[in-house]
Amino acid sequence: MKGKLAIAMFGQKRLSREGGIEIVVKELCTRMTQNGYKVTCYNRSGHHVSGAEYDRKTEYEGICQKYVPTIEKKGLAAVSSSFFAALYSAFGKYDVVHIHAEGPAFFAWLPKLFGKRVIVTIHGIDWQREKWKSGFGSKFIRQGEKNAVKYADEIIVLSKGVQDYFKNTYGRETRFIPNGVNRPSIRKAKLITEQYGLTKDSYVLFLGRVVPEKGIRYLVEAFKDVKTDKKLIIAGGSSDTDSFMKEVKELAKDDDRITFTGFVQEQLLDELYSNSYIYTLPSDLEGMPLSLLEAMSYGNCCLVSNIPECAEVVEDKAVIFEKANVDDFEEKMFHIIRAFHVAGRCTDCGECSRVCPQGIPLHLFNRKFIKDIDKFYGEYQAGEDTTSKGPLTNFTFEDVEPGIVAERG
Repeated sequence: MKGKLAIAMFGQKRLSREGGIEIVVKELCTRMTQNGYKVTCYNRSGHHVSGAEYDRKTEYEGICQKYVPTIEKKGLAAVSSSFFAALYSAFGKYDVVHIHAEGPAFFAWLPKLFGKRVIVTIHGIDWQREKWKSGFGSKFIRQGEKNAVKYADEIIVLSKGVQDYFKNTYGRETRFIPNGVNRPSIRKAKLITEQYGLTKDSYVLFLGRVVPEKGIRYLVEAFKDVKTDKKLIIAGGSSDTDSFMKEVKELAKDDDRITFTGFVQEQLLDELYSNSYIYTLPSDLEGMPLSLLEAMSYGNCCLVSNIPECAEVVEDKAVIFEKANVDDFEEKMFHIIRAFHVAGRCTDCGECSRVCPQGIPLHLFNRKFIKDIDKFYGEYQAGEDTTSKGPLTNFTFEDVEPGIVAERG
């Protein structure tokens, strides 16, 4: 332990999975402790989402946890807890103070004043979030961003877009360190079947905080117009207040296919990722979305908005729709459901006709195509073996001309 740094962390609510910042801090602190660093986390007071047994727990896997006074009101919880955390870390025996997010960075000057090295991780441009676009919160966060630029010894960003923003706006160099995720724990459906009646590939999954900037309004509106027997699972808790959660539940109340699970973790979380048909993240604003990284690690087909933070993560490995465009979202969701369904495993169940927004009986077309292919090109079952080639992939002089197929149709 000799020579290892003593590090204070604040900006997170607590060591939990209730948000991206909390996950990053938990994983970072756990690994730093394993490497011999002395880490102290200054957490908000209040109830832990994992259960009462975690409330005010002073040690977690070698990490020292301290709890600071917190005013539990919208907009004041982050300000009050960050002030006291900055104050305690300034007077504490720490070599480095690591601050997470722009709001808490407002107090970066305090530990800096007392000779501490200050690191700030920017998890996103927070003043752009819907709830902070005006009033005191907006001004506080904007000033926090400026204080990070002025007082931080190093600034860490999670995306190239945010790195460009700090360079172009402030001329400030930053360190780009993207988020990472653990290897997935693939699980068969068990708890999700018992609790929600879910089975493999029976649902579309959204997992994250239920807040306006995650695009959940678009998700609910688009899904309600898609004709499918798939369910929509919205997994995650609210943030600060329950007002938006109540709003989206009201929006979804007349569609019994939509289920809100609340906060999930551990086996339930793994099962939801492991068995989803599609994972979707329709966000208006992100830093580097951990839930999207996790969903991709489980091999999920992902449907995401075209904001740079999502597009940068998925590259060409996902389906992308125009941000805030409900019609485009609905259309892309329909095409994914249809494409998955007919990708070599059509069972003539009629699902494609049910999800078609134009009411076209697509299963009848599929039935006719299969019949013609079998008749004119030989019977073929996709995926039956690895050697046989599909019809129409090789030309021969014996192939039936398309016109003949039409004439005999």
